[in-house]
Amino acid sequence: MNLNDYPLGAYAPEASSLTAPACEAAVLSILIGFPDTLDRVGARLQADCFSVPENKLMFSTAVAQISSGRGCDAVSMMQALQGQVDPKYVHDVTTSHDHGVQGLPFFVDKLVDMSRSRSLFAASSKLAELAHGDGPVSDRIDQAQSVVQALEVQGGEDEWVDAYTAAIQHTELIEQRHEGAITGMSTGLNDFDEMLDGGLVRGNLVVIGARPAMGKTAFAMNIGLSMATHCSVGLLSMEMPHNDVRDRQAAILGRVSIGDIKRPGRGRGLDYSRVSDGVERSRSLRWFVSDRSGLNIQQVRSMARKLKRTKGLDVLIVDYIGLMEGLDRKQPRAYQIEEISRGLKGLAKELGIVVICLAQVNRGAAEKAMQPPGLHELRDSGAIEQDADVVAFIHRPIAANPSLSADWANYALMRIAKNRQGRIGDLHLFYGGETTTFEQWEGGPPTLAPIATPVRGRGML
Repeated sequence: MNLNDYPLGAYAPEASSLTAPACEAAVLSILIGFPDTLDRVGARLQADCFSVPENKLMFSTAVAQISSGRGCDAVSMMQALQGQVDPKYVHDVTTSHDHGVQGLPFFVDKLVDMSRSRSLFAASSKLAELAHGDGPVSDRIDQAQSVVQALEVQGGEDEWVDAYTAAIQHTELIEQRHEGAITGMSTGLNDFDEMLDGGLVRGNLVVIGARPAMGKTAFAMNIGLSMATHCSVGLLSMEMPHNDVRDRQAAILGRVSIGDIKRPGRGRGLDYSRVSDGVERSRSLRWFVSDRSGLNIQQVRSMARKLKRTKGLDVLIVDYIGLMEGLDRKQPRAYQIEEISRGLKGLAKELGIVVICLAQVNRGAAEKAMQPPGLHELRDSGAIEQDADVVAFIHRPIAANPSLSADWANYALMRIAKNRQGRIGDLHLFYGGETTTFEQWEGGPPTLAPIATPVRGRGML
């Protein structure tokens, strides 16, 4: 008998274009008759893939019996489902397919496609409900994006890769690296790129930590604007409004004193030619800024997806994690930060981008004014350290101890305290306070500079 003609109408709900009762029966018949086939398709199938309630029960029961090592055949299924499913229905389903395991991949593909189609239909109803709902439209759009995103993770293929296939793919990757086809994304700071084995890597979460007023936002904007010449960079500025970001952007691109930009009619006056040069430089940049504050991880995810879809996105800068909100504000702050940091790491992997997240350190770290912070001093949660691929700290001794000599005025130390795929150690940077710029440091550090930690192997400080 043709499976599409199998008479399940007496037992199942009325079939629709989004159900395939005959395919469901065929899959159950094969699984029950050949329990070993569960390993082939178990990663893709779940009870919700079946539209007929009785088939859901049969699938769940069959999986439980096969997984526990108990027998799985028509008789054992009738016994296990006694009082829940008509024995005749169980018998009819288990005998519906008499061609061995032939066609199982096709039937499973069909069920998964139908299941996702039903989810899409349900999502469309939810979207219509949100469109006519109450509350700010921006919040409803965020919810709508979550509904659609949930559809994308259903029915994924088995992603196990054997050692030989992985080795062949990796050899090809090494060859591409050798030919220069694949490298990290340059930050514009050669020493930093060198420590990162070529630059920032897609899928990574990079945390830049610092005490207040050390220049973490300035550092992030410097490398972001540099990368925007060859990448698409987004900045979520939850601390500074647009005008403050634009002041810094003008100072960095035009090499103009930020004080002159904020007060152009005072003192020596503003060099408008340099401002114009900065404006011209900005013409070729793929640099996008939002100053929405108090975002939660779902909102950040939605904004990043939209930017990637509409403008492209390679690097996302979050300034800063402490200003983000948890999805449930009643939860302890440490729990919220854990939720956020893991969400940012997941976002980097999902979109194939670099996420640069700024973070403050605990106030107690200020007692060690001459030394940069350590990993344990990241504020609110150890989850930031755990989730990050790279953790670097910015430290300017003169900001912590203004009595230091003028030799320290432009000196900044970057300590790479964690680097999963590269080296750890210290870098010396030049900080131009007037223009809020970071550059390579030429020569040795000031004579009384903190003793730099020598570059070590991979790992953490």
